[in-house]
Amino acid sequence: IPKMLTRKIKLWDINAHITCRLCNGYLIDATTVTECLHTFCRSCLVKYLEENNTCPTCRIVIHQSHPLQYIGHDRTMQDIVYKLVPGLQEAEMKKQREFYHKLGMEVPGDIKGETCSTKQHLDSHRNGETKPDENINKETSEEKQEEDNDYHRSDEQVSICLECNSSKLRGLKRKWIRCSAQATVLHLKKFIAKKLNLSSFNELDILCNEEILGKDHTLKFVVVTRWRFKKAPLLLHYRPKMDLL
Repeated sequence: IPKMLTRKIKLWDINAHITCRLCNGYLIDATTVTECLHTFCRSCLVKYLEENNTCPTCRIVIHQSHPLQYIGHDRTMQDIVYKLVPGLQEAEMKKQREFYHKLGMEVPGDIKGETCSTKQHLDSHRNGETKPDENINKETSEEKQEEDNDYHRSDEQVSICLECNSSKLRGLKRKWIRCSAQATVLHLKKFIAKKLNLSSFNELDILCNEEILGKDHTLKFVVVTRWRFKKAPLLLHYRPKMDLL
């Protein structure tokens, strides 16, 4: 059998494709503009879009007034970057853990959990341990049942004040709520719609500092990017969705 020809490619040669144009570092939490598919670090892009509504690379208008609703997490690109750059993922996880500990906050489950589960998986393979499929399925179902019964009470919690800023909707009887930091803006929309007996949660906009929030933003993301250094509770406003011309 002829030997397969392989060619080593230097990281330097592909750096331009896996770095962020805004910070010139390797992509972290890779986020892509849906309009033109250019990718940046999420924190870099969010900060840039606070003052601009165009793509930093090609200058195409993402959206006249709400560009943050037209960007999305690019898991595939982030996986590629972590595989290509040795030690980058471990270094980033370490930095994130140190950041949360410095603020005296609990490390979110997705950072802590992914690292632990990956490590356990690798360790078991290294030690030559294998578990029958039924045991894995049993453990998974038991864990899931435990999580379901917990109702996310063990998650990091966020205190919120939900205020109505429109005369067309009524205020909530109980506007102060406390919920998981992993809950999304969409969860809040559904909660408000149910409390106000609205026909659809799509009729609502939720705002922070007068800026409409994307439905997929987690409350953790909103706190870190829109409410940093401000005291709890996180103040959010809701109103009927406005049709943009």
